[in-house]
Parts: sequence; C-alpha cells; structure tokens
Amino acid sequence: MFKKILVANRGEIALRIMRTCREMGIATVAVYSEADERALHALEADEAIPIGPAEPAASYLDIERIIAAARQSGAEAIHPGYGFLAENAAFAERCQAEGIVFIGPPAQVIRDLGDKVVARRIMLQGGVPVIPGMTEEAGDPSAWAAQAEAIGYPVLIKAAAGGGGKGMRVVERPRELLDACQEASREAAAAFGSGAIYMEKFLAKSRHVEVQILADTRGNVVHLFERECSIQRRHQKIIEETPSPALTPALRAAMGRAAVAAARAAGYVNAGTVEFILEPEGNFYFLEVNTRLQVEHPITEMTTGVDLVRHQIDIAAGRPLALSQDDLAARGHAIECRIYAEDPEQNFFPSPGKIVFLQEPSGPGVRNDCGVYAGAEVPVEYDPILSKLVVHAETRSQAIRRMIRALESYAVLGVKTSIGFLIDVLASRPFADGETTTDFIPTHFADWRPGGERRDLAVIAAAADALAPRARAAFNGTEAAAVCPGPFQTLGHWRL
Repeated sequence: MFKKILVANRGEIALRIMRTCREMGIATVAVYSEADERALHALEADEAIPIGPAEPAASYLDIERIIAAARQSGAEAIHPGYGFLAENAAFAERCQAEGIVFIGPPAQVIRDLGDKVVARRIMLQGGVPVIPGMTEEAGDPSAWAAQAEAIGYPVLIKAAAGGGGKGMRVVERPRELLDACQEASREAAAAFGSGAIYMEKFLAKSRHVEVQILADTRGNVVHLFERECSIQRRHQKIIEETPSPALTPALRAAMGRAAVAAARAAGYVNAGTVEFILEPEGNFYFLEVNTRLQVEHPITEMTTGVDLVRHQIDIAAGRPLALSQDDLAARGHAIECRIYAEDPEQNFFPSPGKIVFLQEPSGPGVRNDCGVYAGAEVPVEYDPILSKLVVHAETRSQAIRRMIRALESYAVLGVKTSIGFLIDVLASRPFADGETTTDFIPTHFADWRPGGERRDLAVIAAAADALAPRARAAFNGTEAAAVCPGPFQTLGHWRL
C-alpha cells in the first residue's frame, strides 16, 4: 500500500480524499496556488507545496508543476479528484512515465471515453443502448445539416472532447443549426482546446440517471446502483438523489447490467460513472462515462456504506475488488445539494469574496463535505462550490424534510449562496412528486426570486437599529455598557 499520496486538487474534494487517506494511514500532500495559500485543503494536509499563480493553467492544470511537487514530496501516487487534470489522458501517461501511480483508469481508457464520438462507437460495439446520433465528428456545415436531417429535429449539439454543459446547444429547427454549431464549436475550443462537435437526438422530458461502477485490474466489475441527477441549471447538476424516484427494480437491474457492460467494453479500471438518459416510457440510452470520482459520490456512499475513495486507492495499489455484486445493497434515501458561492437572482453568477461567518448544519443523517471556513476567501479563478450537503433517511419524503431543515440551519455570510433557491426547489410540489426531469428548473423556477416577507429578519433589523445609538454610546464610554441591553434582553422569544 502507498505511504504517501499527493492530491492534485483543491477545496472540498481534496479534503474528502485526505480524510480517507488518514483513515488508511497514508500521508497526504496538498498542492496550492497563490490564491489558495490559506485554503483549508492546504492547511489540513500533512505537507503542502506551492505550485504557482492563481490562474489554473499556471498551477492546478500545469502537469509539470504537479509532477515536480510529487517528486519533491516523495509521493508514490496522485489522486486527481474531479475537474482540473482528473480526465486528462496526457497527465495519466506522464504519471506512468515518472513511476507515479495515477489513481484512476488507464490513459487510453480516459482518451477513448473522453472523446464522446469514440465512446459512442465503443458502446455500440458492446451492446449498450446509445442515443441516435453521429458516430463521426464533423466540421463541415453541410455535413451538420445532413446529419441533423437524418437524426431528426430537435437535435443536441455537444462538444466531442468535454462536458459540464460547455459547447452544448439544443436546436429546434434547421434555420438555427449553423449558428448553434458555430457557437458550440467556439465554446468547446475555448473550454477544451478542441472545437470538435457532434450531435445526437434531443430527448425532451427525459431524466439524467447515472450508475456508479468499480472495476479492478483483474476483470472484476460491480455497479453500486444509480443516482438521479436531473435537477440542473445550464446543464450542470445542483441536486442529486438516490435511488431515482423513476426506477422500478427491473429497470434498475437493467441499467446496472448496461453500466457493467459499458465498463467491460471500454476496458475500464478504478471508479467511474456511466451516465444514461431515461425517457418517460422507460427506454434508456448511454450518454457518457465520467472517468473519475463524481461530485455526487457521497449519496452512493451514504446508501451503500461503501467508501469509494478507499476502493479507488486499493484498486490503484493492485488489490482485487473486495466486493461482489451480491455483497452490495442500498438502504434508505440520500440527497445531495451543492452549495455554491453564487447569486441565483442574477442567473447564478459567481459571488467570490471573503466568508465572514459560517455555520454548518449537523444532526442525524447529515454530512457536509465542506472546503471553506470563516475567514476564508472564495477566489474568482475557480469553480465557486463551497460544500456538498448530504442527508440520508429511511424514505425519500423524510430525506427531503431533513435536507430542508439542514439547509435552513446553514448560514454563510460574506458571499451570496444558492441555499434559498435549493430550499424552494426541495419544498416544491413537483419535486415532492418526483417530477425531476432535466427541464425542471426552466419549467418550474425560471423566474425564481427569494420568498416574500421575512418578519423574523425585519424584527431583528428593527431591534438592531433601535439599539445602535445606545450601543455606540456605551462603546465610546459615555454610558455604562451594563445599561445597554442586547436583543436577548429586549426582544423576548425569537430565533432565525
């Protein structure tokens, strides 16, 4: 087993990986940019090594700097987390060339599955159902038009080399196609270094359901059931849950078998996620494979009791899977909410700045994978995720109520967050009814604004205003502090 692992990431995912390493008796090495010198992951690690300026390209995305940090620290393995270099085949190859273990799938698997067109061909050969669409990239507008006509409108334009909603456009009619393809290609080139695009049939009112897999180097593959990830804004997930409210036992088993078949077809090793689109009629189709740990992996851990990071490390160390499919069972219901520093009133625009106060929720069945602290800066250069709040309960309705309570007790001051928006989504009737399709946000919350009047905040503000002159006088020494009562002495019973 490894004695030391470098975590080539930041924020909450770096901390989450480090916690499992500590439980396994493995020393941890953090890397940090100039913007992250006082970041929590850099403070918590056994060692922390600076790797350059705040710009990701000159620090967290710089392969040479990461490799140099690993050599300097003597780390035997690198865990990439998610984002940054996690799905970079060249990075995995460089690790191998340096004699450093990359905790993830082989470089060729990353390369094959990272190209969405190649991945579609692999799945078709493996007998996995695939959405009707292109099996070759196209750069010629006339080819785009011919493909769209063959597939049938509406079509979905996607970047061949990336994900996260970048380079993605829905095209309803032929006259919109050329502009959409050109825009998608430009956005893909800026985000992934490749402007290659492809298209597939757009399935309206569908669900985004993914299946967690684990595969070792000896051909053993298991799935750890599904996660429903349909609540998205701008094609990025914000609420995930397991089990999916849409799956029957038979459909769950079929999707699990398809995920295992996908892993075998690709020669997959380590942890990964096979993503599917599920139609209302129950038909499902391969979407893509995420060749890394997913942001939403904690809900699988909560329902199965399996530490996915521990299994990632064991597999990378050459150990066989310690689990068979018959060993795995899911219990209860889990929900994850991503807490971002962003302003939902301003189209979820990032809200960087200093966190001046932080109160994290707690209680039975509550887990908060948090990467910040009171006094920490939220840099403008990186994804503004602060934490992942996860709850587990016996039933879905209980999990919803538990999550709402946890969110209501979550206090972050200094930056705007999406907490109020998440509460309203969870408290809505469509969510309670399980109507969680990928168009949920634009259908039900397109014009969302914060809830109506808040009498509690109004009372507190009025009290603070009334007490301010006496408080200032007491502070200046013109009146004894003892005669300047606080709100606890004057307001009676109240709470936030």
